[in-house]
Amino acid sequence: MSGLGKLRVAVIGAGAAGLCAARNLLARQDIFAPPVIFEITKNIGGTWVYEERVGHYDNGLPIHSSMYRDLRTNIPKEVMSFPDFPFAKHLPSFVHHTEVRKYLEQYCDHFNLWDHIQFGTTVDAVKPVKEQSGWKGLAWDVTTSDGIERSKSIKERFDAVMVCNGHFYDPYIPTIPGLEKFKGMLMHSHDYRNAEPFAGKSVVVLGAGLSGLDIAMELSDVNAKVILSHGQRPLTCPLPTGVEQAPPVVKVLEDGTLEFQDGKQATPDVFLFCTGYNFTFPFLDENVGVKVKDHLVFPLYKFLIPPSYPSLFIVGICRAICPFPHFHVQSKFVISVLDGSFTLPSREEMEKDIELDTAARRARGIATRHILKLDSEQWAYNDHLAQLGGFQPLPRYWSNLYESNKVFRARDMLNYKTHNYTVLDETDWMVQNLQGQQLPKPQLKQI
Repeated sequence: MSGLGKLRVAVIGAGAAGLCAARNLLARQDIFAPPVIFEITKNIGGTWVYEERVGHYDNGLPIHSSMYRDLRTNIPKEVMSFPDFPFAKHLPSFVHHTEVRKYLEQYCDHFNLWDHIQFGTTVDAVKPVKEQSGWKGLAWDVTTSDGIERSKSIKERFDAVMVCNGHFYDPYIPTIPGLEKFKGMLMHSHDYRNAEPFAGKSVVVLGAGLSGLDIAMELSDVNAKVILSHGQRPLTCPLPTGVEQAPPVVKVLEDGTLEFQDGKQATPDVFLFCTGYNFTFPFLDENVGVKVKDHLVFPLYKFLIPPSYPSLFIVGICRAICPFPHFHVQSKFVISVLDGSFTLPSREEMEKDIELDTAARRARGIATRHILKLDSEQWAYNDHLAQLGGFQPLPRYWSNLYESNKVFRARDMLNYKTHNYTVLDETDWMVQNLQGQQLPKPQLKQI
């Protein structure tokens, strides 16, 4: 507790999730002391900060950015924004990444967040301690350093910790037998910045998630020959020139040839992994018991709270979501827990809830590695948290517009970003094509 009897909360990371957490804590100065935000880099924005270099900075720290030069959002700005801070109206629906970074800087300006951020600060340890006067008899010792001279560390005590360290910086490379025999250039999308170095080359892109599709399109523009290798159902929309599909790569032969699941082979110049990232929380004390296995972070009540340590909150780990509003809802829920609006169940009840939720997902055929992939289930999850926490849910148009954009993307991945959306009211919206003609809305399955 601070000297005024207010809860002190540490926020780890000044990306979109951390900024949202801080904004919501600052809005409740009746309960909370001003938050302290620890940010390892010199900038706010996390994954939205473009860094042309790859590998490591001059000081030896790894470059966190996975942003590529020409990225534009794949979610319309009308639903990508935080609900309490819209993007500028004059912008198109699908904005360049520089506009998102600018937006986050404006968010910091508007909600006076800058003074609460400690830049260039590495969180080395987050350790729970028993403290009678603490929230639920618990407090947290957070040890930080300037990231270079670890000897100069500082330890501070907090009532709660919100972990918002992101998960787009530690590349996941799947195990492929014989991979070390590949003779061409091997890289992960984390180190991809632009298409020019690949002009006229043959590239196998492994993974057809949003980054894989985006990068395949960029490579097509520089006349690369691209094989999009993935295990999903084959894409039925028109593909860019020079892009063909193949099943997953299953092994690399002695001579460096890639072999696909159907037995076909290729010997590309470049093997590019668009296979996502690992979750990593190197600062968390192992006694907290938060584990990462097969792309699942567990045990977490409502994908947020370890039942044994309910004043630790791991924000923003769900995947295939509309990120900023998701962070907003999770942050509001955390506030409702800490201010007592929502009384957490007992540890045993939270553990049971996790067990039942996980079992229900597995019963629907969801593999462990996809449990955090909410996709269309994110809307029920968001509404559930709002109901428990007693705060305003997202407006009704939000889910419908987001899901409709997914349909447009699946139909025409080459042109869906030329659409422009307009929100008409709490429940309705419209979409126009590049020529300004209104388009019919897709028929959605019930969400």
